[in-house]
Amino acid sequence: MDEKYLTPRQIVEELDKYIIGQKEAKRNVAIALRNRWRRMSTRAEIQAEIVPNNILMIGATGVGKTEIARRLAKLADAPFVKVEASKFTEVGYVGRDVESMVRDLVEQSVNMVKARKKEEVKEKAAQAVEDVILDALIPPLRQQSSTRSTGFSQTENQSEVPTSDVELNERTRNHFREKIRNGEMEDRKIDINIKGGGGSNVGMVGAGMMDEVSMMNLQEMLNGMMPKKSKKRKVTVAEARRILLDEEAAKLIDMDEVKEEAIHRAENAGIIFIDEIDKIASGSRKGGSGPDVSREGVQRDLLPIVEGSTVNTKHGVIKTDHVLFIAAGAFHISKPSDLIPELQGRFPIRVELSNLTKDDFIQILKAPKNALTKQYQALFEAENVEISFADDAIDEIANTAFTINADVENIGARRLHTVMSKLLNEFLFDVPDKIGPNARIIITADMVREKMADLIKNKDLSEYIL
Repeated sequence: MDEKYLTPRQIVEELDKYIIGQKEAKRNVAIALRNRWRRMSTRAEIQAEIVPNNILMIGATGVGKTEIARRLAKLADAPFVKVEASKFTEVGYVGRDVESMVRDLVEQSVNMVKARKKEEVKEKAAQAVEDVILDALIPPLRQQSSTRSTGFSQTENQSEVPTSDVELNERTRNHFREKIRNGEMEDRKIDINIKGGGGSNVGMVGAGMMDEVSMMNLQEMLNGMMPKKSKKRKVTVAEARRILLDEEAAKLIDMDEVKEEAIHRAENAGIIFIDEIDKIASGSRKGGSGPDVSREGVQRDLLPIVEGSTVNTKHGVIKTDHVLFIAAGAFHISKPSDLIPELQGRFPIRVELSNLTKDDFIQILKAPKNALTKQYQALFEAENVEISFADDAIDEIANTAFTINADVENIGARRLHTVMSKLLNEFLFDVPDKIGPNARIIITADMVREKMADLIKNKDLSEYIL
């Protein structure tokens, strides 16, 4: 779906199909998404001045923070990258290069544009692939003229191919072309040439002394210098079609145009989701040393990216001024105010996500398009076994998950995965050996209570089990 056709209300309705509750968060991301299109539709002189309202989502694990951002990106068909802020502190003060998230966004954008362009030339590429397969099965005969362009007559070795042979060859090729189109030759083996990547396996000796961009540029330069090799493989027609389709489509695409469009999309529609931002919040604002210095260092590295800066990537230069940043964190130990003031100011929209209730769990099990019950029904369906959940069973599953969350540790909707796995693993193990095809399983509340008895009984011990 194209974002310009969706109003904020319609965006929320789409998100409701996958995410239960969290109305405030959905409303805010819907406005942010619609604002992308509104900005692009404004007068040129004001367009560059309108900056995105970045969002900070605050809420416990498993309440839907990541899912909201991921579904939003899918809805807008926008380049989307999820990073964990803690990754940048893992090896001390240096950590992973913060700019790598922007490079990942551009890479994602290039892949999206390339996939769309390949789809556009798919028909033309399929025709080219058909010709290659046909040439491998029945090589064409070309009728040569009696004299060369130089004026010299042909020698004995360059004797003219009789017209009758050329016509017979053409008829045979047309016959085989029909067979290929009808899928009659799929298992026939043919020899095809597959282009290799040349120097794609060149190692980076001494790369530790170089930054990421220099490494990428050097790698690309070395790859360009290495001769492109091709190797012959014997494969079935079906396999050849799959391999060659990608190769032929790539030939029909202008990569410079792809890169240009991809950078434009990343700049104006890209979404970067920074998870676990609370992990880089300093414990106190009074300075100090150790981990807090590392965390504050990462915040200061993040700041120019979020504020808007220019980042070099192997596909070109990208400006991050209009990239939408959505940050999320549980903020159990730290508070949003523990972030440095400059970074706080770059996330003006703050949304607190509420903890999930038992009723929310019931809805999560039943309503979404990707509900857990529907996922398990699909798994059993693959074995020709039908499984259904009684209403009181769903109520009991939700109650069990909610109780364990309250007594042990609140991990939100993820607890439902634990409960459903414990409940259904025995059935999944017995299919198809003990439970044959066309069987029907009905999950009842009593069955749930029986399976969950140990889990609830040992909840005090479960706190101490790693």
